[in-house]
Amino acid sequence: MATPVSVLRLPRGPDPNSRGFDPKSPRFIALCRTSIPTSAESETDPEQLQKEQHARSVLRETFLRCLLSMTNKKVQFNMYEKVKVEATFGASDIDVLNFQVSDLHTPIGVQKEALIRSHDVISFTYDV
Repeated sequence: MATPVSVLRLPRGPDPNSRGFDPKSPRFIALCRTSIPTSAESETDPEQLQKEQHARSVLRETFLRCLLSMTNKKVQFNMYEKVKVEATFGASDIDVLNFQVSDLHTPIGVQKEALIRSHDVISFTYDV
């Protein structure tokens, strides 16, 4: 039988909206970059820049379609320290920094509702 796990409430973040780190802090900038810099070659060649942007848009669309198809399905997350958890995928925030899941099965028990930070996830799998 699954054992319920109590929820640990963390203190409020430093910003007024309590969403975590200050976006201007070095830690936030290091961990939560909003974009990947372009290659040195594309900075001088407009055609190369256009190819890179197209490739990124295709990859982004594919990833977002993947997230959409995961909704309400059992997903296995492989995380750091060789931790494997399973949950029912719910949604992702707009920046894909967090995944909302239900019935999170962890090595120490089950959490009815949870947020998984995407930076803690190495990979995920699910049945199509």
